[in-house]
Amino acid sequence: MAMKKTPPAANPDAYVAALGGWRRDVVESLRNAVRGAAALDEQIKWGHLVYFSTGPALLIRAEDERVLFGFWRGQRLQTIEPRLKAGGMYEMATLDLREGMTVRSATVRRLTKEAVALNQAVGDPTHDAKPKKKATKNRSTKLAASKSTPRSKKGGRAG
Repeated sequence: MAMKKTPPAANPDAYVAALGGWRRDVVESLRNAVRGAAALDEQIKWGHLVYFSTGPALLIRAEDERVLFGFWRGQRLQTIEPRLKAGGMYEMATLDLREGMTVRSATVRRLTKEAVALNQAVGDPTHDAKPKKKATKNRSTKLAASKSTPRSKKGGRAG
């Protein structure tokens, strides 16, 4: 299902205030438990609530038919909440909450604390995904090296 394109909320309070019904109830409950669990930097990023601690740690995203509660490195948290579904980069995993579904506040707090602890121990998860530059010789050095290697009469390298 395609999400409706709406301008992002000015701040986290405005994000929650713009919601209605069961989605607002779920987001408020998640948000209260998250904020009570750890000192996090709460921002509107990518159009939804994102919580940072040494990089992004978790998100809350309200959509038309569901509320996603997601974690960078969430695949490492599946023993705490088995309903977390793996997907995407950064070891992401999300809990897909539909109308009538719940998650215990104690579970939300534990997931939040573990997500923060992972970022503190391992670092920003988005840095892990950036390609690492290999320590190789530059191209001109490689070409010079290949020209200086003797070849056999059949065209292969001697050796």
